[in-house]
Amino acid sequence: MNDPFEFLRQQELKTEKEARRLKLRTQALMVLFCGILLAFFAVLFQLQIVNGESYLPTVIHRTTTERERVDSVRGEITDRYGRLLVTNTMSYHVELKMGDMGERRNEIISSLLELCKEQGVEWAENLPISKTAPWTYTGEDPLRYEREGEDGETETRLTYLGSLAQKRGWVGDAMKESPDAETLFTAMCLDFGLIEKGEAPDASDREAAGVLYALYLRAEQINYLDYIFAKDVDIAFISKVKERGLDGVVFKTDTARRTLTGYAAHVLGKVGAIQDGEQDYYTDLGYPLDATVGRSGVELAFESWLHGTSGTRLIVKGEDGVIEGESWEDDQPPVAGANVSLTLDMALQTTTENLLTQFESGLEEEGGAAAVVLDMTGGVLAMASYPEFGESQLNRATQGLYAPGSTFKMVTAAAALTEGVITPRDKVICTGRYRYYTSPQPACWINPGNHGSETVSEAITDSCNIFFFDVGRRTGIAKLVEYASKFGLGESTGIEIAENRGRVAGPATSEALGQTWYDGDTLNAAIGQGNNQFTPLQLANYVATLVNGGTRYQAHLLKEVRSADSGQILYEYQPQVLSTVDIAPEHLAAIKKGMFDLADHGSVARYFKDLPVKVGCKTGTAEVAKSTANAVFVCFAPYDDPQIAVCLVAEKGASGGKLAEMAVGILKQYFSTGSSLDSAAPENGLIR
Repeated sequence: MNDPFEFLRQQELKTEKEARRLKLRTQALMVLFCGILLAFFAVLFQLQIVNGESYLPTVIHRTTTERERVDSVRGEITDRYGRLLVTNTMSYHVELKMGDMGERRNEIISSLLELCKEQGVEWAENLPISKTAPWTYTGEDPLRYEREGEDGETETRLTYLGSLAQKRGWVGDAMKESPDAETLFTAMCLDFGLIEKGEAPDASDREAAGVLYALYLRAEQINYLDYIFAKDVDIAFISKVKERGLDGVVFKTDTARRTLTGYAAHVLGKVGAIQDGEQDYYTDLGYPLDATVGRSGVELAFESWLHGTSGTRLIVKGEDGVIEGESWEDDQPPVAGANVSLTLDMALQTTTENLLTQFESGLEEEGGAAAVVLDMTGGVLAMASYPEFGESQLNRATQGLYAPGSTFKMVTAAAALTEGVITPRDKVICTGRYRYYTSPQPACWINPGNHGSETVSEAITDSCNIFFFDVGRRTGIAKLVEYASKFGLGESTGIEIAENRGRVAGPATSEALGQTWYDGDTLNAAIGQGNNQFTPLQLANYVATLVNGGTRYQAHLLKEVRSADSGQILYEYQPQVLSTVDIAPEHLAAIKKGMFDLADHGSVARYFKDLPVKVGCKTGTAEVAKSTANAVFVCFAPYDDPQIAVCLVAEKGASGGKLAEMAVGILKQYFSTGSSLDSAAPENGLIR
């Protein structure tokens, strides 16, 4: 009989054998794993410790990111019909990078400046110290300035020079110390390595210091890192620089401003560098110190539209210098400036300037002159100033002040009619001399002789002084001043470019000028003499206000603004009413009739007889010295439905009637259809 427990013992032995085999396998696997792990660590040790340096270049890839400012393209300027007046052309500019100059820095700068002087290249720098000894500051306080803080309180801040002077040790506490220019400049030149201790800097040191100052401003991260040293350089200059191997002198493509017309220079203005004292204003707007900005005219007036927005390009480079990627900082690429469309009609502008030049060249004693053509809502169709912009940067059309002479008589008429002093049918007898006062007793311009009995319309046609002496006296100086101001005389026209406000003759003006006002002065004021001083633009706008029924519009040069990329209208100018003159239709008709009769059958009628439209006009002669007078002429057309108003002024131009032929040329150009510009020239020579 078999043992019943034998089977159990056999199973137990079998289980023990399997457990021993499993243990052996586990131990073998542990040994194998430890061997592999040791081998792995051995390989890593060999790669990283023993031979790590030889493998380093293949396992580490270094890159650098450079920041490069990319300026926006300035917007274009066109006339009202889209004729291109100002645009941009491709050019080269010079950038300086101090980090690439190394120990030869001063030598490189000196060599570069030498080339600039040889080649006639102007360079940019803004060190506020005089260019030659004795060294003086070019600003009031070059180290500090005051501005309004966020809390509304006035706070003192350091200028760029003050901040750099303090950082570089040229001065201790720049917020408190104010060393003279020679002391600070000498310390600067010592720091820059331009002079040795005990030496005095000279003019060549000043040139180099100006460049180094601009470089250190950027090195101290006071402003943008890019230093545009010179703009619009030619290939010859670039070749000379490259021949000398000047490290850190980099040439890049750029755009330069290009004016496509020689006309309207006083209106278009110019661009240029940011000047001393303007840095804070422009940097607050995000401009770099070396930005090109509008300096005058519409370039300045519409700077915010034209300038655009710069961008910063991020350039990723490998160790070999190869560009591996580019992007825009903050995803903001540069945005081109918008295109500005002006109200000017360049065909009319060209004619106006040519006629003005021809007129002045025919005078025995040449002086200044100006012309303005406006539409009925203040839009400037043409604006000319003589001499040309290259000879005089004064825009006489908006900044020249002239006595209006008899062209003021419509103001006196409007005031007297509206205030009920006279009616259109009332008459004043001209006896040749006004004898109301014992003194003065001024004469009419035709003395000896007289105009007889005249209504207001007849007095305007004949320009009778006696009529306006009497009517002006009865109206009173207070009302004459009031109405002159309502017509915009002695007031800002609102034009976007620089203008003079002028002044209206009266007690307040005399007091401001340190003069005594007498009742008899009202007589001169009533005929546009005395202290009356207005711009040609004001006179043109006054005539437009009068003949459009009494609405005075803001004068303007802006028509519309369009985006550079799509031509989308960003802004369209809408006429702006500045004031109104409440003048009755019958009173306006009486004044206009006097102006119409002068052009139709008065002293200047022969010049207007061949025009396709009827005209109203008024001449003026304003004495400026004994035997010397300025000529003034205003007109509007068409008579029944006025579209434009014109004012012409010629210094030392004798009588206003001499300007009538020029006005005819302007009107012919405006109302012509398909005629050439040449047809606008005077037909019968200068008026004598």
